[in-house]
Amino acid sequence: MIKLSAFFAGLIFGLGLLLAGMANPAKVLAFLDVAGAWDPSLALVMGGAIAVAVIPLNWARNSTQSLLGAPMQLPVKRELDARLIGGSLLFGIGWGMAGICPGPAVAILLTGHGQIIVFVLAMLAGMYLFSLLERRRRR
Repeated sequence: MIKLSAFFAGLIFGLGLLLAGMANPAKVLAFLDVAGAWDPSLALVMGGAIAVAVIPLNWARNSTQSLLGAPMQLPVKRELDARLIGGSLLFGIGWGMAGICPGPAVAILLTGHGQIIVFVLAMLAGMYLFSLLERRRRR
């Protein structure tokens, strides 16, 4: 049941990304171009997503189990540190250069566009490099 609900949640998320235009690099780059021909429509998408997430997030904060009985695992760290800021900057720069973020990239991976395949491979390489560095750091 957990895998089936995860599949449907991912499917709905992917469809939402496609419908919102988040899988269109030109639209994303136009949103990021605040000094030029700015397209604010993705700000509405972000605002809508935040509005939809408020109620479930508040529920999750007060729960010890998910709806399917799994333990609730929310982040507990609240302070900003150099690793968080550096990672956020690196993520944002990559997102801005490519015009796509990881969620939409996975959603459109099967289209076979070479740029998306390169992006996803680079993303996976970055995730692997991070895991190697984390293992080294914890020793």
